[in-house]
Amino acid sequence: MDILYTIISLVILLFSAILHEIAHGVAAERLGDPTARLAGRLTLNPKNHIDPMMSLALPLILLFAGSPIIIGAAKPVPVDPFNFRDGRKDLALVSLAGPLTNVAIAVVFSFILKIFPLEIIAIVVHLNLLLAIFNLIPIPPLDGSKIFSLLLPEKYANAFLSLGTVGIFIIFFLLLSNGPLSLGRLISSLLYFSEKLLGLY
Repeated sequence: MDILYTIISLVILLFSAILHEIAHGVAAERLGDPTARLAGRLTLNPKNHIDPMMSLALPLILLFAGSPIIIGAAKPVPVDPFNFRDGRKDLALVSLAGPLTNVAIAVVFSFILKIFPLEIIAIVVHLNLLLAIFNLIPIPPLDGSKIFSLLLPEKYANAFLSLGTVGIFIIFFLLLSNGPLSLGRLISSLLYFSEKLLGLY
């Protein structure tokens, strides 16, 4: 049963992450950037979205490392900010579209859960809230960093966002940490609060 639960969770996590990325692409299209559509990324076909590191390795590493949070991601959709009318603002809006999509999915399925109290529906709610919270963390390359960068002068914002190449290692460290900087504990607390708001407890 544990293996089946893990497989179901990973499948739901993957498709929730795919919808997250499609939302980025649709938002970018509406703001003038067709890059995601032209790259064939506005599709539910998993082969167009699976990233070996973020979709497979990351959740499995966290699982076997005993992390309190199991997270993953689809391959980021390509976005060209030069196609936007307002580069920084529109990039932030595109970034926000992904987490908001996961929140919307969680809210809809939380209502369904009240009618059909099935574990698989609860997993959908749980994982979509988890994806939204995780992606809103303001550490590059997560979506929250692009939203947070709007608060910075352009020169500092560009320098901050350039940390994306090392940011993933910072995220790994904080997720696996058990100390006061434990990202897992912070996410768990926010997740519990969010689920309580939706009446899951």
